[in-house]
Amino acid sequence: MAVRLSLVMTLAASIALFASASAPAQSPPAAKPEMRENCPGLVASKAPRAIPAALQLALNPDQVRISYSGHSTFLVESPQLVRVATDYNDYVRPMVLPDIATMNHAHSTHYTDLPDPRIPHVLRGWGPSPEQPARHDVQVRDVRVRNVPTNIRDWAGGTERHGNSIFIYEMANMCIAHLGHLHHTLTQQQLDEIGRIDIVFAPVDGTLTLDTDGMIDVLQSMKAQLIVPMHFFSSFTLHRFLDVAKNRKWDVEFAPVPMTTVSKTTLPANPKVLVLPGR
Repeated sequence: MAVRLSLVMTLAASIALFASASAPAQSPPAAKPEMRENCPGLVASKAPRAIPAALQLALNPDQVRISYSGHSTFLVESPQLVRVATDYNDYVRPMVLPDIATMNHAHSTHYTDLPDPRIPHVLRGWGPSPEQPARHDVQVRDVRVRNVPTNIRDWAGGTERHGNSIFIYEMANMCIAHLGHLHHTLTQQQLDEIGRIDIVFAPVDGTLTLDTDGMIDVLQSMKAQLIVPMHFFSSFTLHRFLDVAKNRKWDVEFAPVPMTTVSKTTLPANPKVLVLPGR
């Protein structure tokens, strides 16, 4: 009886070994794209830049001021007071004239065909054709501005290639990204081109741009420490996004005024959503 039981156990073990050897290996699920590199413009110059003695008393080299005009328009001011206006348009504009205006053309509240001629640098986030995407890399004093093209939906439900740009503003040893009118999640190639982001301006309407879950996925992949919502239209759409953010254990703060000052050393250790009041 013992011999027969031993033979049965040996046969069962042999069958299991054969089955495991012949079964096709299961691949692990594909990893989601995520930010892997630092902001490219900061990698090349890890050493602090020399600042002329005449300027050292006139600027704080660490701080950036961010003012929310409303919709998708922010005014970002560098330590050397280079002023950048995002999604510059005819409806919502900063109180002061910017040195650099960036635009997207999903619809007219994100661009203008008649920018103020006194603006030295007007950067359109779309090219002359779908085959010719916009490509910008502009340096103005202590600010570098570059872009990564993305696609948008057209009004007929199709796709307009390279109709949007994610603009990246490098200043004060930080990288700040404006997602524009983003309509899709990002590929690993796009994330690699964007680089590691410290602060991101994100559209959170959940309908006209990317849906809420998709936007959360994009923000998680970018690994930004500070997230500033925009393009939310109403308290309902804003809080719909904030509820999901809280479920991801992100901190949420409501600023009392539509302006904040940020430096590399004051960035939160954990992801934080900072809501600036604006129209």
